Amino acid sequence: MKKIFLLFFIAIATGSIFSCGNDDDDGPQKTATELAIEKLAGEGSGLTWTVSNGGSVSRDGTSQTATFSQFEITFRSSSSAGRTYSTSGSTGLFDPSGTWSIEGENNDILRLVGIQAASDVPISFSPNTPSPNSMNDLRLDFTISAPVSGRVSGLVGYYVFDLKLKN
Repeated sequence: MKKIFLLFFIAIATGSIFSCGNDDDDGPQKTATELAIEKLAGEGSGLTWTVSNGGSVSRDGTSQTATFSQFEITFRSSSSAGRTYSTSGSTGLFDPSGTWSIEGENNDILRLVGIQAASDVPISFSPNTPSPNSMNDLRLDFTISAPVSGRVSGLVGYYVFDLKLKN
């Protein structure tokens, strides 16, 4: 009887030890929108994406990398300030700063608020493109349509920005 009790006690103790292991429950699961925001802005003070260090820009299939060689965009997302962005080297395509949102059924559309040509244009974004195994790549692609006024007619076209995460 003592042996049965001892075996039963060992089985219960062993089961208890293994059931206390890491069950990968780190709190509530993130929504698809939260994950998309994290891809662009990270979890801390924001992420900066740049053309330098191997990025590229094209308009209608023609390289514009030299024109945008100093381009950088920083996405931030904080509960107090909301979602903000800032840019440099955008040559009039993007505002120097503004706010942004995520849209689309697949949470893959970025919309910037501002007054420049890329503002209020649906910008498709895909992280890790063109290098699927790299967390340091981001592709933005969008079309600037012919404007009603001639103010931005020189910027009309289909753009692809292949950006690198700035260290």
